[in-house]
Amino acid sequence: MARRSEWRRLPTEAVHAGSAGLDRLDAGRIVARMQAEDRRVLQALVRARPDIVRAAEALREVYLSGGDCLIFGAGTSGRLGVLEAAELPPTFGTSPARVRAFMAGGRGAVFRAREGAEDSRADGEKRAARAGFGDLVIGVSASAVTPFVRGGLTCGRRRGARTILVTANPSPALRRLADIVVALRVGPEILAGSTRLKAGTATKLALNQITTTAFATSGRVFGPWMVDLNSRGSKKLADRAERVVASAGGTTPARARRLLREARGEVKTAIYAARTGRSASAARTALARAGGDLRKALKTEPRRRA
Repeated sequence: MARRSEWRRLPTEAVHAGSAGLDRLDAGRIVARMQAEDRRVLQALVRARPDIVRAAEALREVYLSGGDCLIFGAGTSGRLGVLEAAELPPTFGTSPARVRAFMAGGRGAVFRAREGAEDSRADGEKRAARAGFGDLVIGVSASAVTPFVRGGLTCGRRRGARTILVTANPSPALRRLADIVVALRVGPEILAGSTRLKAGTATKLALNQITTTAFATSGRVFGPWMVDLNSRGSKKLADRAERVVASAGGTTPARARRLLREARGEVKTAIYAARTGRSASAARTALARAGGDLRKALKTEPRRRA
């Protein structure tokens, strides 16, 4: 557990110089002041770009080699980890079992705060015990001292997993805790200690950048399109799948719908069939030979007229 002196030294616990009279400002001035502070978020992300790239490359390598990713967090950080893990399957067609989020206090804490849950290092270690060599453990902690997250990272590293820490409180000492530290230097919050503000926004964007980059460079994106999306998830996704097949396949909406039916909703299969004139079965075989990478599969097949 962090010592009281540790918390006092954290940038995210410090009082912002411009917020001493926050409660005496009108609504317009409060919003203006918050928006001025939010500009620091993008600056922090730019400074952290090299480590965000390293984190994305680590996730890509782990996923392509068959490893799993475990995300640990508490409070706002934990909820952002849960959100990231939940959004990957419909976006990239990933298996929910391979990118999992663990929230201090369990699932109930996602919806209702359980303030003391983050102090259990043992709980973090227990949940990380399922990690092993070839896996990846990502700790998300604005403070970097959350015992639940530290327990997960420490146990994961001990078991041979690679480790990443996303934090708003950078320190050279954190290199002993994680292989890659994504340090988001956003400074004190306009509401002292409320890391759901700048720190939370920066964390959300960093996680988006890590996961999107990892899967865009691992064959789950073709051009600007999500080609592993779950086309049967909703009417919106079904409509998106048709538009993607029509655009990426260079064909008509009607033909895109037919190809999707023949491909049992598999967007990449339908695109390959549209661009090559092959059957869904042949397209599926070609994609399998290319490890599911549509661009790689198309390199071996000349494009035919739709």
